[in-house]
Amino acid sequence: MGIEAERVVVDRERLVETASRMVGVHSFTGGEQAMAELMASLYDDLGLHSQWQQVEDGRANVLGVLEGMGGGKSLMLNGHMDTSYSGREPWLRDVPGFQPEAFVRDGRLYGLGISNMKGALACYVEAVRALGDAGVRLRGDVLIAAVCGEIEKTQYGDASGAEYRGYGAGTRYLVSHGGVADMCLLGEPTEGKVVLAHFGALWLRIRIHGNFVHTAFSEGKRRENSILRAREVLAAVEEWIPTWEDDPANGHDGAKAIVSVGAIEGGFGWRVSRTPHHTDLFLDVRVPPRKAMGVARSEVLEMVRGLAERFPSYEIGGEVYVTAPGAEIDGAHELVAAIDVAHEEVYGTAPGRDVTRWFSDASVLTRYGIPTVNYGTSTGLMDVELGENLEIDGLVRTAAVYARVVMRVCGVA
Repeated sequence: MGIEAERVVVDRERLVETASRMVGVHSFTGGEQAMAELMASLYDDLGLHSQWQQVEDGRANVLGVLEGMGGGKSLMLNGHMDTSYSGREPWLRDVPGFQPEAFVRDGRLYGLGISNMKGALACYVEAVRALGDAGVRLRGDVLIAAVCGEIEKTQYGDASGAEYRGYGAGTRYLVSHGGVADMCLLGEPTEGKVVLAHFGALWLRIRIHGNFVHTAFSEGKRRENSILRAREVLAAVEEWIPTWEDDPANGHDGAKAIVSVGAIEGGFGWRVSRTPHHTDLFLDVRVPPRKAMGVARSEVLEMVRGLAERFPSYEIGGEVYVTAPGAEIDGAHELVAAIDVAHEEVYGTAPGRDVTRWFSDASVLTRYGIPTVNYGTSTGLMDVELGENLEIDGLVRTAAVYARVVMRVCGVA
C-alpha cells in the first residue's frame, strides 16, 4: 500500500476552492437543500453514484457512493451540512468569518461553517478525488454522506419548524433509508485527536408555579412570584450540579460529566404589569455513553422530586424533552488503527486520544450498528474580529489522512 499512498497527492488549491464553494452556500439548519444540490454536483464530477434523500421540504441528505471492485469493507465519510449559526444573528452579522463568503488570510480559510463542518466535507471530496487521480482502485465501497439537521437544537414551544429539527435528524433518516456501511469516519473538528467516545445530552425543564396578579394588587405577595421563586430553586439546582458532575458513575475514561443552566423563561415582556403563572429553568445535562438514557432520566427527575419536596408550595414539576445518547468505539477497532497509521504517516507523530462532551452523529450511527470514530482537523481559532476559520495546511493534511484511511479500510485492488 506504500506505493499507492505515495501516488496520492492532495491538491491544495483545489481543496480550498471546493471548501470555499461550500461556504458560499447558505445552509443553516432547516435550509440545507442548496448545499445538498452542490454536494450532488460534486459527486457527479467524481463519478460517484448519488442517492438523494428528501428528508422534508427544503432539506435533504445526499449520499455519494464510489463502488469498489469487491472483497473489501465499506467506509462511510459522514458530515453535516447545517451550520451552527446563520450569520444573521445581530452579534455575528458584522463578523466576516460568520458570513457565507469565503476568504483567505495568513494561511487560514474563513467563512460560515468552515470548521463545523464544511472543511471536513471538502476534505472527503478531495480525498476521493486524489485517489481517483492516482488511479487507485478500491475493493470496498466508499460512501460520502452529506446530511442535514445535526446541530444541537430541538423544537420546543413556539420554536417549531425545520430550523429547530437537529440533533441527528438527518442521519437518522440516512441510516433508515439505505445509508449504511461497515464503519464510519466522522470528521468533526477534533484537533487531530481520535475521539473514542463522546457524552450524550439530556435536556430538562423545571417548572416553578406562582401567582398571576396585577402589579397594583401584588403588595405583600412577592414570595408568590414565580420568577423570584425560581431564584431559590436555581440556587438549589446549583447545589445539585456538583453531585452529578463528581459522581464517578457519570464520568468516562477520565472525563467528567457537566451540567449547564441553558435558559430561563418566565413572564411577559409586553405585559410586565402581570406576574407570570410559572417560570421555567432549562438544564443541559451531559450523560456518559455507557449510561442508559432511561436511567439518566429517572435520576434527574428524582432530583426534581426532591425540589418539589423542599419547596412544597411552588408546585415544581419536571419534563425531559431531549435524550441524545453518547457514543463509543473500541480503541482496538480496525478503523482506529487505520487512522493511527495514516495520521502518523502524514504528521510524523501518533494522534492523541480524546473523550468529548459535545454531541455528534456518531450517536445515531453506532446505535444502527455502524462503529464510528470522530477525527478531524482543528476547531479553528475563533478570531474575535474575523470569525470562523481553519488553517489550510491542516485541511490539506487531514484530506491526506482520509485518503490513506480509505485505502487501509477498503483495501486496494
